[in-house]
Amino acid sequence: MFGIKLGLEGPARLLREFLAFPEHGVRVIHVAGTNGKGSTCAMMDRVARSSGLRTGLFTSPHLIDYRERIQVSGVMIPESEVARGLTELREICERLDPHPTFFEITLALGMRWFRLQGCELIILETGMGGRLDATTAVPADVCVITPIGMDHTQWLGETLGAIAGEKAGILLEGKPAVSGPQADEARVVLEREANVRRAPLDFIEEPLRGYPIGLCGEHQALNAALALAALHRAGVSLRYETVADGLSKVEWPGRFERFEGVKGAAGPVILDGAHNPHAARVLLKTWREEFGDRKAALVFSAVCSKDIAGILEFLSEIAGSIHLCPVDTVRAVSTEELARFLPSGAVKPTFHGGFEEAFEEALLTGSPILVAGSLYLVGEARARLTGGDFQSCSQ
Repeated sequence: MFGIKLGLEGPARLLREFLAFPEHGVRVIHVAGTNGKGSTCAMMDRVARSSGLRTGLFTSPHLIDYRERIQVSGVMIPESEVARGLTELREICERLDPHPTFFEITLALGMRWFRLQGCELIILETGMGGRLDATTAVPADVCVITPIGMDHTQWLGETLGAIAGEKAGILLEGKPAVSGPQADEARVVLEREANVRRAPLDFIEEPLRGYPIGLCGEHQALNAALALAALHRAGVSLRYETVADGLSKVEWPGRFERFEGVKGAAGPVILDGAHNPHAARVLLKTWREEFGDRKAALVFSAVCSKDIAGILEFLSEIAGSIHLCPVDTVRAVSTEELARFLPSGAVKPTFHGGFEEAFEEALLTGSPILVAGSLYLVGEARARLTGGDFQSCSQ
């Protein structure tokens, strides 16, 4: 894995060696932020495809299959091309010092595939932060910053302003940028950095109305408005018919994803990878929009370094029962430790050895099931519900 190495020199060198930079004329939209990055990227990708463009979409982490991270016009990179690309990359990496990280290698693999496939628009989601994220080594035409919150504080800083400074690092000299609504502390940092770089920055603060959106939650209308603003600045032709088609068909697995008719379940199963307090607050709001006062059988887990108490403060409000389990990663938090983060007044949790055991007990409650708190947990759940082969990964 070679850990996490923030910096642009390594990924830029790998992209150069692997001939993976985009060709002249290919438009690149770069997305940073704390919450809503994936949904916003998915919307841009789907609307651009409806507009007739061949798109490359790079996101992380994956839920089930590594190849989810690299998609061309909605199709994952084939296994044979992953094998071919990684074989060639292995030879390059053996002579590089320091050795590229897992994320840098995946980025190079994706960018090379997008080039070979003749993508006309590439949408890149940052892995973490922005200023020193590997994706920032790719020259962008439009920069997008979704709402910023407290996450990855050990890497990005202990204050909202410090984190915003890292996210603002994707802004480029003279290139247009759009931002979702921001807290005052984050907004002033973005404005300052945009001014330094002479980057025209617009804040998109009104939700999109009048279009069907395929993702649940009122917040998705704001993500849609941000996505369309970015596409417009990238020169994508937007007509009502193509926008409506794209937004109505957009899918983003693991974000308030609903499964009906699950064997043994008395109601729907909802998967949502809410892994910070801001996302948990949005999940709470969306749950109440969909289910009113009905309580959930909450299957929950989290990894170390997350604000688990902050997440559970919101999720415990809608939990009629709480089923704790560890996730399949070295960063897993034990069930006993998870329980210590529950707020006073929360229902008494039950402990389980893994997701399968926790899910089976949740089925017995007769309540709609909510699987949340970690994308790793959501990945395990989605693999079970779709018959996929879960591929665990810590990055």
